[in-house]
Amino acid sequence: MTIAADAPEQESWFHRNQQRIAPWLFLAPGLLFFMVYVIIPVFQSFNLSLYEWDGLGAAEYVGARNYEDLYWEWVDRDAFYISLKNNLIWLILYLAAIPAGLFIALFLNQTVWGIRLYKSLFFFPFVISQVVVGLVFTWFYDPTFGLLNELLGLFGLGPLNVLGDERFVTYGIIFAGLWPQTAYCMILYLTGLNAVDPEQIEAGRLDGAKGARMLWHIILPQLRPATFIAFVVTIIGALRSFDLISIMTQGGPFGSSRVLAYYMFEVALSEYGFRMGYGAAIAVILFLIMLCFIAYFLWSMYREERGH
Repeated sequence: MTIAADAPEQESWFHRNQQRIAPWLFLAPGLLFFMVYVIIPVFQSFNLSLYEWDGLGAAEYVGARNYEDLYWEWVDRDAFYISLKNNLIWLILYLAAIPAGLFIALFLNQTVWGIRLYKSLFFFPFVISQVVVGLVFTWFYDPTFGLLNELLGLFGLGPLNVLGDERFVTYGIIFAGLWPQTAYCMILYLTGLNAVDPEQIEAGRLDGAKGARMLWHIILPQLRPATFIAFVVTIIGALRSFDLISIMTQGGPFGSSRVLAYYMFEVALSEYGFRMGYGAAIAVILFLIMLCFIAYFLWSMYREERGH
């Protein structure tokens, strides 16, 4: 007579799928915060841009009137036009931080005497506050005692009021912003260089590749993830530039250094503004510009991954 073996216990649904569920459990807190503090405010900004509201009383629905006002400011080359133009200048010139960070990282990746000191000096701008950067460059540009004019005086050139001249003020602030942004890109590339395959470099040397050819054909293709992050972060930094402008010029002189983020603050939250719906419309425009650039880079990276 045979005794039937005990039937195995049925595993619960959670035990059968725990490998699939575990990543989502770890991601859940971050996704919750992202939803509450990013996604929901984005939709609230879209909704608020359709209203006229001073932040205290009842909101009045005005439809697309805030966007129409922005359009006519752009046509008449008023404050919105100046802000948008300055943002485009920021976007183009700020990208110089990427090649600058790359070449500094290539230099710091060498094994030479005192390299730790050099790394500390180049890393320093990244860890200090943007407020400090703004104050340092405000003193640097000062027409009476600033170091810039002291250097110009050595060549017999007159004092230059960078932050007080409409022609130079935007470029002066961008130069100040490039200092910490280049340090950030340098850190990204230093991390990427640590992951470069030494066997590919050795194979390239055996094939006669060196210098620019080695960099272009062997090193840069392996730095694509770092380059992608550097592009996205730099573009976002250029489009949402606010703190340096607030510290160095407050949008002056005569509003010539405004960007969209600072103009949004002026019309919505400053003592002369309280046009919340109009400020939200500017925020929506800024968000859509960022979204276009980031979507383009994500699509480009997706196509490259599929090509491989």
